[in-house]
Amino acid sequence: MALINGIETHASAAETFLQDEERVDWHDKALWNLRHKRDLAAGTVPEWEQLKQLGSEIKLHTLSNLSRYLQEFEQNCQANGITVHWAKDGAEHNQIVHSLLQKHDVKLLVKSKSMLTEECHLNPYLEDRGIEVIDTDLGERIIQLRKEPPSHIVVPAIHLKKEEVGELFHEHLGSEKGASCPTYLTKQARYHLREKFLQADAALTGVNMAIASEGAVTVCTNEGNADMGANLPNLQIHSMGLDKLVPNMDAVGVLSRMLARNATGQPITSYTTTYKGPKPGGEMHVVMVDNGRTALFKDELIAEAYKCIRCGGCLNTCPVYRKSSGFSYNALIPGPIGIAVSAHKDETHSLAWACTLCGSCTKVCPTKVPLDSIIAKWRRVHAEQNNLPYGKGSYMPYVGKLMGNEFLLNTGGKVARTALKILPGSLMKPFSGAWGKSHELPEVSTTDSFETWFNKNRENK
Repeated sequence: MALINGIETHASAAETFLQDEERVDWHDKALWNLRHKRDLAAGTVPEWEQLKQLGSEIKLHTLSNLSRYLQEFEQNCQANGITVHWAKDGAEHNQIVHSLLQKHDVKLLVKSKSMLTEECHLNPYLEDRGIEVIDTDLGERIIQLRKEPPSHIVVPAIHLKKEEVGELFHEHLGSEKGASCPTYLTKQARYHLREKFLQADAALTGVNMAIASEGAVTVCTNEGNADMGANLPNLQIHSMGLDKLVPNMDAVGVLSRMLARNATGQPITSYTTTYKGPKPGGEMHVVMVDNGRTALFKDELIAEAYKCIRCGGCLNTCPVYRKSSGFSYNALIPGPIGIAVSAHKDETHSLAWACTLCGSCTKVCPTKVPLDSIIAKWRRVHAEQNNLPYGKGSYMPYVGKLMGNEFLLNTGGKVARTALKILPGSLMKPFSGAWGKSHELPEVSTTDSFETWFNKNRENK
């Protein structure tokens, strides 16, 4: 196990996951199925590329005029009877939420999916202060019972099989032993959660879009749990990062057309609800959180990571994430977007290298976040700060010289091809390093190199 500053590197954590080949194959296929459904859904919209461009421009415009839109949002919220709170970091966010719950003597909080509250570590904070927190999204409830963080930003329990969920529900919910039928398990979760909804003193949700012109927030779910929570108790709280802001309802229309299609291949989420004020006799609060966002906004390229609408499409297409799972990343948010927004906090300095720079993530992004360019930028930042992962600082300069010298590169290629032809694989594989542990060595062509072939066959010599 490779540890840096007492923390496991991405490569080491991925190696642990790769030991279970059956799970790796299943995980890979499940995510690629989501990517395939995304492609089919995008193909049904003739103006898909124009929508992506418009979505990108909307988010970039909002980030470029954030101060104005934040003020407009707060003023319109206040006019609608909504209280807006400002938190500089996760600790302040948690203190604000706890003070609201304490004021209303809340003992049970039902919470719908919110990556921001995961980022702020809200659940353990409240539980340490005597408040029971129930995650009501099915996937989130599963991993909460397992005491795990989410492994995906949209399908948080994608790393688990139905048999494992069946065992978990038997232990915690009293379902039938050995049951693994998804319909049966879902019904068991529904019975369990309905009781919690009816007992809850308050509800908290994440926010998909905060609408400056309306002083309202839009929440998108497929299970209706956010609506169930927000509409039953008198106290509703919505936690959001500053990057969730959009100018108006037209922007909501554009982004909503892409969000579910890019995530799961649906035309739209089953429930897309806009909250514009508290229920009669109730209270509605919105907690706006910075937590390092404005610091990253200062870099023009890295700031584009906050155009993200958290569809998860980049995770579903990423070959590294699909083969290594979300738990291999030393970050709350895994995959390409997780690297883009978290590489600066990675104490192992390995996160920016958990990527092939293939660009598939950038290609599928509905708001055209240049993820591969941002990740490459983080690599340069690490290099300039002398924080390269173990080994790269020693051998990569020589690799650069080799790749930059045509004669050396061609000679090296000839030597490698000859060695692969005449030497046994068992002798050659140790030289392939970590890559060779999970890959077969390539079969060498009997012809010359591609460059030699091209020079012989290219047109218009």
